[in-house]
Amino acid sequence: MSKTTNRFSPEVRARAVRLVFDHEKEHSSRWAAVSSIAAKIGCTAQSLNEWVKKAEVDSGVRAGLPSEVAERLK
Repeated sequence: MSKTTNRFSPEVRARAVRLVFDHEKEHSSRWAAVSSIAAKIGCTAQSLNEWVKKAEVDSGVRAGLPSEVAERLK
């Protein structure tokens, strides 16, 4: 069993990630966008940044093991 709890639903996570992608150009950097949006939804910037990176891997934009493959390997 995991020591952490999933405080945010998958829908909230997906919306937060979409907000980062949609508003990234309005900020000086991705981290600035992540920090701003994380503060608004009540999570840490580090968590939101991880969600964004995972979404990029799952969509093929970033190299890595997609979530569905990782689940099958478990």
